[in-house]
Amino acid sequence: MENVVIIGTGCAGLTAAIYTARANLKPLVLTGTMPGGLLTTTSIVENFPGFPEGIDGYELMTRMQAQAEKFGAQVKFATVDSVKFGDGVTELIVDGEPVQTRTLIITSGAGHKHLDVPGEDELEKKGVTYCATCDGALPMFRNQPVVVIGGGDSACEEATYLTRFASKVYLVHRRDTLRASRIMAERTLANPKIEMVWDSVVTEVTDVAADKVTGVKLKNLKTGAESHLPCTGVFVAIGHVPNTSLFKGTLDLHENGYFKTDGTVLTKIPGVFVAGDCVDSVYRQAITAAGLGCSAAIEAERHLAAIQS
Repeated sequence: MENVVIIGTGCAGLTAAIYTARANLKPLVLTGTMPGGLLTTTSIVENFPGFPEGIDGYELMTRMQAQAEKFGAQVKFATVDSVKFGDGVTELIVDGEPVQTRTLIITSGAGHKHLDVPGEDELEKKGVTYCATCDGALPMFRNQPVVVIGGGDSACEEATYLTRFASKVYLVHRRDTLRASRIMAERTLANPKIEMVWDSVVTEVTDVAADKVTGVKLKNLKTGAESHLPCTGVFVAIGHVPNTSLFKGTLDLHENGYFKTDGTVLTKIPGVFVAGDCVDSVYRQAITAAGLGCSAAIEAERHLAAIQS
């Protein structure tokens, strides 16, 4: 029987692991399919306190995991198949094996949102990708025109990163102004290798018949004009969807899939807590995820103290 099981190893999960491990609760931390979470795909994190020169996202998460393990957290590369909530005990099936725990902290994070247009799924990994840091340096994109879709910080960061390799980066955004933070927007608009395509959406990725990306079909939302933009790569950065499908029907979810709470990390089930990007649909920052992870850890510690007293 575990005292604490933590699902996820992003900022929220690893912060919860650090706190519960320091409380000598010996947490079992399950990585899921993406150890370190989405932050591992970020080339530079400039707004996490304590790093005035910035820090690579993968390095930050590696340091956080090492800190958790130093205090006794057990990090296991595994995925959760199912969860069953009982009276004071939660049973998980982890890679086919049962695991019981007195408290559960869910920090399952969020995944990349898809365009849902023809050609996207068929050409994934053949020119369509969701991570410039992971794939931007591949030979198929070097010295070639590429398209980034989105208008937030992630899209601007992806576009800027890709200018290291691509001959030209087209940033397609459905509005006429960027949603990104001011510093990111200014940096993007000032980059001579980035060309904005305003007020436009992608309606199709071509060419499925050729089994590779040859371009995107665009529609201007103001004029209705349609066009084709040649490129060899399509980088989708239009937001995220929470990884909460495993808990549909057992825990309360908003219509957009994020966990529903009363403003804390508490769920309707005692001993079960949620933190990070699976519950926060507003701020979605590394530091806010870490804060929620801390809160969940403290609540788990309090819950264990209460049931043991």
